[in-house]
Amino acid sequence: MVLVTARVYGAGMASIVLRVRLVSGDHIDLTYEDPDLADEAAVVDQAVATLAPDSGVLRCRHGDRLTVLYGRGVAALEVSPRGAVL
Repeated sequence: MVLVTARVYGAGMASIVLRVRLVSGDHIDLTYEDPDLADEAAVVDQAVATLAPDSGVLRCRHGDRLTVLYGRGVAALEVSPRGAVL
């Protein structure tokens, strides 16, 4: 399950917060930012498209830590206008 909260920063960088449900049943809240995209819908589309194949890899943040999310470990993706708070 992915619950998304989006923030758009002044310089055109969009950031989304993802709640990811893993195949193990656990979930984790991660922040994904893309400096090349300013539209939150485009960032959501990119994150979903990246994680859709088993070989997909998404670089995110969990607090101050860099986290790499692999598509093969994601059980479900759900997009919602309200998301997790880190």
